[in-house]
Amino acid sequence: MKIFFKLFITLLLLIFITLTYLSIFGVETDKFNNQITEKIRKFDKNLEVELKEIKLILDPFKLKLQAKTIGTNLTNQSKKIEIENIKTQLSLKSLIEGKFSIENLEISSKSIELKNLISFLRSFQNSPELFIMEKAIKKGYLISDIKLEFDSNGNIKSNYEINGIVKDVELNVLKKYNLRKLDFIFDYRRNNFLAKDLNFKFDKIGISSEKVSIRKKNDDFFVNGTFAHKKSDLDKRNIDLLIKPFLPNLGVEKISLSSNNNFSFEIQKGLKFENFKINSEILVHELLIPNNLKLKKFFPKQKKTISLLDQKIKLQYEKNNFTIEGNGNLLHQVDNDSIDYFFSNKNKTKNFEIILRIKDNPFQFDYLNYKKKEKNEIILNFKGSQNRNNELVIKSFNLNEDKNFIKIKNLVFNEKLQISELDEVDLDYLDQDRQKNSIRLKKNKKKYYLTGSSFNADNLIKDLLSNDDEDSKIIDINSNLEIDIEKIFLDSEYYLTDFKGDILIKKNEIQKANLIGSFSKNKKLKFTINNVDNDKITTLFVDEAKPLIKRYKFIKGFDEGSLDFYSSKKSKKSVSQIKIYDFKLKELPILTKILTLASLQGIADILSGEGIRFTEFEMNFKNEGNLMTIDEIYAIGPAISILMEGYVEKNKLISLKGTLVPATTINNFIGSLPVLGEILVGKKTGEGVFGVSFKIKGPPKDLKTSVNPVKTLTPRFITRTLEKIKKN
Repeated sequence: MKIFFKLFITLLLLIFITLTYLSIFGVETDKFNNQITEKIRKFDKNLEVELKEIKLILDPFKLKLQAKTIGTNLTNQSKKIEIENIKTQLSLKSLIEGKFSIENLEISSKSIELKNLISFLRSFQNSPELFIMEKAIKKGYLISDIKLEFDSNGNIKSNYEINGIVKDVELNVLKKYNLRKLDFIFDYRRNNFLAKDLNFKFDKIGISSEKVSIRKKNDDFFVNGTFAHKKSDLDKRNIDLLIKPFLPNLGVEKISLSSNNNFSFEIQKGLKFENFKINSEILVHELLIPNNLKLKKFFPKQKKTISLLDQKIKLQYEKNNFTIEGNGNLLHQVDNDSIDYFFSNKNKTKNFEIILRIKDNPFQFDYLNYKKKEKNEIILNFKGSQNRNNELVIKSFNLNEDKNFIKIKNLVFNEKLQISELDEVDLDYLDQDRQKNSIRLKKNKKKYYLTGSSFNADNLIKDLLSNDDEDSKIIDINSNLEIDIEKIFLDSEYYLTDFKGDILIKKNEIQKANLIGSFSKNKKLKFTINNVDNDKITTLFVDEAKPLIKRYKFIKGFDEGSLDFYSSKKSKKSVSQIKIYDFKLKELPILTKILTLASLQGIADILSGEGIRFTEFEMNFKNEGNLMTIDEIYAIGPAISILMEGYVEKNKLISLKGTLVPATTINNFIGSLPVLGEILVGKKTGEGVFGVSFKIKGPPKDLKTSVNPVKTLTPRFITRTLEKIKKN
């Protein structure tokens, strides 16, 4: 018993020592190489495996043997991959029962160059995707672990896992752009790929991502993930790639921004990218674009560029539909303004809302003689859309400054940026001249009604008298307009009361009009337009001519007088006549120069002092395009009479010639008709000079005047003078 006990103890001790040794140090053998090789060849029968001896370590608690080999090489069609180690587990029960088989494999690679790995994979399956990847990847390394499980028939189960690390990858994804320093951790399971902790540089932009997931379904890949980047200054190449496709007409010159983004898209067969979606939170530190908006009439200190500063933007994009919502500072004049905005493009309809707050910058509305008070805050609010007909629709516009407001509803611009529709305009404000403006334009069916208590038309008259063709073409509405305004201010001195009438507008032109208003002391203004056989007849009669005539810069000191205007226009040609009665001129620079050059200083002194009175002025002229042909200008008064003709080419050239005669000469002539010879030449040679002939020619800002004395008057001058005297 003692011997048996000692043998038993010794055996137990040997078993313990053996188990301990096998558990700690294990043994090396090549007995299982063939089985491991066969399992690896399950991937491909042409795959060659170079195995060294396998080290076996016992796991006594799980009754399994851990098998591990180091320094294995995998070769396929001369493409080699070096393996760090291969591990597997062997069941002791299976060994005892003679069913020796491998249940799993764990393969750990060395650091592998990605180009070599892709070449190795292409030796199994030469797909277009792998070919493109091999061409795109310039460098990079991968370390991975592969876990495989086998069923009872030795086939690989679908629960395999591949994970690892990718380092220092460089890709040429586009001709001009590269992606470099790409690092990430990955985990791949059947049809699912997950990359985490991504970091890379796209050109000079540093980008990071918490995760990117790729899921395969049939032949398509579904990609989603996140990415972010810190403050980056984009150069022109990056702007062309990242900004221009989304905002093609903005013309971005400079941009500095940071962002956080969620995205998803599909890669369909043939590398077609579809169903791209992105949700972004963007901080634009600075965005510089050219200022192509012709808005100097509203923003007088407008710069050549627009800067958006410290903009917080939320962007959503899906299937060519997108929304942009943001706010921040806007620099387009001297100081910063504040702006909030919302843009959306859904189903080919673009909607927007803009709120602009202006405090330190100027703002004005010349047509309405409106100007923001210094240091007052003004709020402009636009809501609108661009429809499928490419019409710009301002559904509402509101201007608010203290007690002043301007409201517009449903203002529609066509493709030519002409106003094609308007529902309502409501004005209630104090203008630059401290005049109260309170009127409303409202559409009822197909007719417009303009009503109100008061309106300052001073600036509006200036624009009408400027004859700016571009301004006249801004409205493309066919409608009737009925006007009823209690008081219309023509300037700071003159106003009309009970201003009423009707206007018919067709094809950018007033086809018919009948307007009437009253000055003080029972004086009237009447304006009419009528069409007779395609002949457009315009008439204007004003008992008080001063508020209209004094607007012409070359006439100063005009006083009193009434005005009668008649014009007939057919096609693009017009024939017109202006008559002004019983008025006085105090300053007329060209006339003063003529009088001075003609040595008629006495008359020149009267002109610059009390002023020269005229009983009548008549001008007959024709207009065609930019050319005005003056058939005759004739003015007669107690001091002088003038007869002129010539032409004016708008903004280019003025050419006039004529005769000026002092009134005393005319009186002598009329009183001495029986002895015409003495009147014409005087009793002695050199006497009896009637007046002067003159010429005025040159660009509007550089007119040259020449004067020559005349001893005889032209028959035309004599005839016109006799007509006027006889008429009077």
